[in-house]
Amino acid sequence: MPELGIGIVGGGYMGKAHAVAFSAVGAVFDTALRPRLEMVAASSPEASERYRKQYGFRRAVADWRELVDDDRVEAVIIATPQSLHRDIACAALALGKPVLCEKPLGASLEDSRAMVAAAEASGAVNMMGFNYIRTPASQFARKLLLDGRIGDVTCFRAEHTEDFLADPEAPATWRTQGLANGTMGDLSPHIINAAHRLMGPIAQVIGLVETVHAERSGQSVTNDDQALMMVRFESGVAGSIFVSRVATGRKMGYAYQIDGTRGAIRFDGEDQNALWLYSAEGPDAERGFRKILTGPDHPDYLAFCQGPGHGTGFQDQVIIEAKDFLAAIAQGESLWPDFREGLQVNRVIAAVHASHVEGSWKSVNDF
Repeated sequence: MPELGIGIVGGGYMGKAHAVAFSAVGAVFDTALRPRLEMVAASSPEASERYRKQYGFRRAVADWRELVDDDRVEAVIIATPQSLHRDIACAALALGKPVLCEKPLGASLEDSRAMVAAAEASGAVNMMGFNYIRTPASQFARKLLLDGRIGDVTCFRAEHTEDFLADPEAPATWRTQGLANGTMGDLSPHIINAAHRLMGPIAQVIGLVETVHAERSGQSVTNDDQALMMVRFESGVAGSIFVSRVATGRKMGYAYQIDGTRGAIRFDGEDQNALWLYSAEGPDAERGFRKILTGPDHPDYLAFCQGPGHGTGFQDQVIIEAKDFLAAIAQGESLWPDFREGLQVNRVIAAVHASHVEGSWKSVNDF
């Protein structure tokens, strides 16, 4: 069974998640390609060596360029701050190496467009790290929509809300500095990606972007805490999306409700192994949302567990992502979500920021 040498740039939170995923994915899904943790690169020789020992890589380097150029590294995973995404991706793609990049695609629209152009010029497989939409429940929600189970969709409401900066006394950190690290750059890409997957492209937006706590530990906050946007999809359906890092009590509020003429679908990431389905059938007295626990009959579940209701977790989402990346490499063709989806998400974000400044609806195609 052919091996594939994996190089991961970045060894922190997501670097670890990807290292664990590529260590496990072959056994979980019996993939045609078997990944080998070949090399890790981090911010210093000491950090790189520490990650090598912890995660099981064969080698460690401190310079990402050395990792990308190495012949034994056959696919590159980017798990760094977005300011480095463009340079790493373009260097790897120029060598024809497949690239999996964490969100957001680039630190700016210019970066994102350059990365898409590099990917298309190289013809190499490229993929975005949007893991939350890969839960078996959300994959099943998409199938229900495609099958017309709730009729014609009439409204989409979604949020990605957390409370890691809800405390006004929480100190300033790197997260409170720079537009790319605000809520629109950090949380909104995931739920915008979900909207695209479930509803299709967003055509127009009008948004309100706010900094709720303007100062922390005597330092000015230079990015946003929360944002509210109204959207209209290319299909004509309207909806709303709310994102916040100051939503007290919310830990993983990646949630949506989709209303239709014959039913509705509801999901909440804090209960990621359940999907709620309403069917407008039968006597009114017997109608109501019913809870569907994910199990072996739902997408990508059986590879992890044979028991319905036993559940999958965050790390399993990243393993599913690794499986999809390996499948794309094996077939020589990028699978959704590719760099173009990453660019489209960033165009929506840019449109929301412009809408906030000008106080008017904006077309995503203008960005």
